[in-house]
Amino acid sequence: MSTNAVTSLYRRSLKLALDWAVHRHIWRGQAVYIRSLFEANKEIRDPRQQKVSDTFAVAERPFISSPLTSTQVILQETEKLLETWKHPDPYRAPTAPGGSKYERNLPARQLPYAGDGGHH
Repeated sequence: MSTNAVTSLYRRSLKLALDWAVHRHIWRGQAVYIRSLFEANKEIRDPRQQKVSDTFAVAERPFISSPLTSTQVILQETEKLLETWKHPDPYRAPTAPGGSKYERNLPARQLPYAGDGGHH
């Protein structure tokens, strides 16, 4: 299985769970559960390990049935699950682009130096 693809799915799963959980202590329990789901499938490493018929390809292209590996099926199912649980208003850090405080405190304008003016 592609390590980058699995890592990406794992990170997106955790971020999605954080979108739905209000508090970190609630999210932590969900994160442990997500980790256990990924750990359950970590033995599948070789793409040629097991062939599974592609139900998605059969539904879309009834005359072509290309077999997918079990890892590809697992990745597709996880992608569909993430899309199903996508939050309508995902969490963004307040100061990040799209956040509620983004560019709220702009730096002050730099005024020209007055020179040897009549200060103190």
